[in-house]
Amino acid sequence: MGPSLAEILTRSELLALAGERYFARGEEYYLRSLVRSLDERGEGITARVLGTYEYRVKLQAAGDELRYSCTCPLGVDGIFCKHCVAAGLTWIEGRKGWQGGTGEPAFTMDDVRAYLKRQDRDALARIILEHAEDDDRLRERLLMLAASESPGGPDLATFRRIIEDAFDPGGPPDPYPDWEDMQRVESVAESIAGLLEKGFADEAIELAEHALGVAESAMDNYPHGYMSGVMRDLEELHHAACERARPDPEVLARRLFEWESRGPYDTFFEAAETYAYVLGERGLAEYRRLAEEEWARISRIGPGQCHPEGYGRRSRITHIMQTLARRSGDVEELVAVKSRDLSHSYAYLEIAEIYRRAGRHDEALEWAERGVRDFSSPDPRLREFLAAGYRRKNRPEDAMEVMWEEFAERPHFDNYRKLRAYTDRLEDWTAWRKKALEYLRGHIAGMEESRWYPVDHSILIMIFLWEGRYEEAWQEAREGGCSPDLWLQLAARREKDHPEDAISVYRSRIEAAIEQKNKKSYREARDLLVRVRDLMRRLDREPEFAAYLDSIRATHRRKRNLMALLELLE
Repeated sequence: MGPSLAEILTRSELLALAGERYFARGEEYYLRSLVRSLDERGEGITARVLGTYEYRVKLQAAGDELRYSCTCPLGVDGIFCKHCVAAGLTWIEGRKGWQGGTGEPAFTMDDVRAYLKRQDRDALARIILEHAEDDDRLRERLLMLAASESPGGPDLATFRRIIEDAFDPGGPPDPYPDWEDMQRVESVAESIAGLLEKGFADEAIELAEHALGVAESAMDNYPHGYMSGVMRDLEELHHAACERARPDPEVLARRLFEWESRGPYDTFFEAAETYAYVLGERGLAEYRRLAEEEWARISRIGPGQCHPEGYGRRSRITHIMQTLARRSGDVEELVAVKSRDLSHSYAYLEIAEIYRRAGRHDEALEWAERGVRDFSSPDPRLREFLAAGYRRKNRPEDAMEVMWEEFAERPHFDNYRKLRAYTDRLEDWTAWRKKALEYLRGHIAGMEESRWYPVDHSILIMIFLWEGRYEEAWQEAREGGCSPDLWLQLAARREKDHPEDAISVYRSRIEAAIEQKNKKSYREARDLLVRVRDLMRRLDREPEFAAYLDSIRATHRRKRNLMALLELLE
């Protein structure tokens, strides 16, 4: 057996999982008594925590780790939130006050279980029915349990009505739905799964499809991320039921195709792949027939043309055809699907990649050349693919010309580095470097003339720093300016041999940081002051630093957070 909940669920563990920020907020929730109805069962606890809404928290010992969940937006994303902290602290502190001095609560759910076992059936039924009057989820669960054991077989009409009610919380859409409403939605899949376990696979298929249809209609009633998870569970349940029931493959193929080709939420996405075993040859043949029939209505699109059918419809059938082509393993079939839409240059790259993966490099190169030729401003990745292809063919001059076109169109630092990389098979980088720097200077001058705000020389300085030409970088910054981060990099480089230059940069940045008036910028100012202090000590100018620090304190004495940080600089 692993560690107990008491060994795992500690204040230090809560702090480690939540971090200081969420721990502090959770502790505030605990102190404000916002944790309600905390229950313990086995090695886990559940609690309701009041916040903007009421949230449901679960904490459980799982091996030597603490498993947790919360229905708040952060909890849904897997974050150990303040509500988890509040529930954990309530349990920890509550143990200290439990009766008997044994370190255990006076009554637990195990005691409740023992009590219920002592009651007769009529008493238990009365307790359950009384509770069901006020608990929609319990009432619906009981109805579905009863409907599943109807003498004539499961009463599907009752299931459908409850499914429709569960997905309709009433009122306008809420970005933070009530936990009870979310639990009602989740209980739908649980109840359908219960039917499948009892051997009603055909009924489970029908109800899963009905629930998916209702879920699509109710998508805006709940957060999309949450609903996507619910729909994924229903799809997995549908697949399991199909594997057990083995419905008519052609009928199933028609239903799956209708869902995948028409639905807006990717329901039964890549069904031909997922359901291949269930569909078999007959079902897949029917699926392909339907897909090809729809595909025949999709027009060919050339460079720069628009989608006459609308993007959604075209995208869905295209992906279906791609799935079928990948299953066949036929490269030409996949290329034929991809080449139906050549409206953007990335499509040429996708086709080139298909041929490259198949080891057909000449055809890959041809498609890359076509894409670069058909578009005045092709996708950068297509140009890089073409340059790499020329390089593979031992055509370094052609590769360099392609990369120069990319650099000239998008003259930034990364493209300069790529340009340099493609000269390794050429004799003279010096001439290309001169050409690139002249182009950049002309580009900067053009921007300075056309823009109303100043343009600095940051890109040139980044290049000089990357090349190790630190003196050139410094002179360029003095003449044309650069970003604050680059100024700090330059200053760090000049600390050893030119401390005065570094001090000047740091002092300028200190003032700018203080003016931002937030804790982060104050810490930056403090760190730069440390560097100025150390440099001035090297130069035997400590009195000057003391006077400088006093002037900062006098000027910004009302900034208490800053003053607290400066206390450490004596």
